[in-house]
Amino acid sequence: MTLDSIKPGQGGIISTIGGQGMLRRRLLDMGLTPNTKVMVRKVAPMGDPIELSLRSYVLTIRKEEASKIELKEVFDI
Repeated sequence: MTLDSIKPGQGGIISTIGGQGMLRRRLLDMGLTPNTKVMVRKVAPMGDPIELSLRSYVLTIRKEEASKIELKEVFDI
């Protein structure tokens, strides 16, 4: 399951970061690394971008970027 497909109030643990080149590097630099616990806090009215909570901070990314992030476990918070 990818990060863009979960609903607000749900979370998961990142298994892999997809993408290539600068996009992948940027996602990793923002702290979206494997085995990181992440939660979807909000989704914009038009569905993009999405607001995430991870590592005690809030991060907003585009839905297209979230589709590159695979989760190995999904849970309700």
